Amino acid sequence: MHSRTLAFLFAAAAFAQPKSFDVASIKPNASNDHRIMIRFAPGGFSATGMTVRMLIAQAYGIRDFQIQNAPAWIASERFDINAKAEGLPERVPRELMQTLLQNLLAERFGFKAHYEDKEGQVYNLVVAKGGPKLKVSDAPAGGPPGPGGPGGPQRGMIRMGRGQFSATGAEMTGLTQMLAQTVGRPVLDKTELKGNFDIELNWTPEPGQGMGGPFGAGAPPLPPGATLPPVDPNGPTLFTALQEQLGLKLDSAKGSVQTLMVDSVSKPTEN
Repeated sequence: MHSRTLAFLFAAAAFAQPKSFDVASIKPNASNDHRIMIRFAPGGFSATGMTVRMLIAQAYGIRDFQIQNAPAWIASERFDINAKAEGLPERVPRELMQTLLQNLLAERFGFKAHYEDKEGQVYNLVVAKGGPKLKVSDAPAGGPPGPGGPGGPQRGMIRMGRGQFSATGAEMTGLTQMLAQTVGRPVLDKTELKGNFDIELNWTPEPGQGMGGPFGAGAPPLPPGATLPPVDPNGPTLFTALQEQLGLKLDSAKGSVQTLMVDSVSKPTEN
């Protein structure tokens, strides 16, 4: 097939993809168990026990600390969401899913916001004295994150818990994102380390430190019967663990922090 024809077909397919969900059910979560489950499935998006603050972070691809000027209820009230749209590909690209979630916020929560760059405290992730202690990954490239079958785990597998972070075949971006959420400020990668690494990091969380997951204080529940190893109360702090276990350290600095300023948000409209 001619390259111009292929380009036209790809462009037409992209144009035909929906920008808003066709139907969306949003109900207050009645379980009150603070468990969170989020699923990006073919044809839509579903979540149980999700706060609006989490939804904003997911929709705009930002961390919790980047959301400012928001009412307190968006972090305390939880909702069950089930949204679907016709014409979505089996694997929805992140940019398209973010557009869908942004429009869901606008349509059902009256959400409006704007970005501002503010000077604030950041951390620079640098190589500590003695050099890095990261293991270069031999996980095969390609394929989705998850069990890799006979070939072993695929690149991009990440597991997170309180005081625990492990990744197979991860770039430094995955580590900096976890660190940023845990310490509550942006973390900039200044290590100049390229490639994919197998990372294992364990520490004793300090009071107020987040889970390290993508949604801050909440985390998706474990599978039935599964448990996380207990946190060692006498273990190292995150800063010490970084140096001892990975040969990296966090240096405090000042820098520009992109902030999403909430202009308006309201409780969801009826289904």
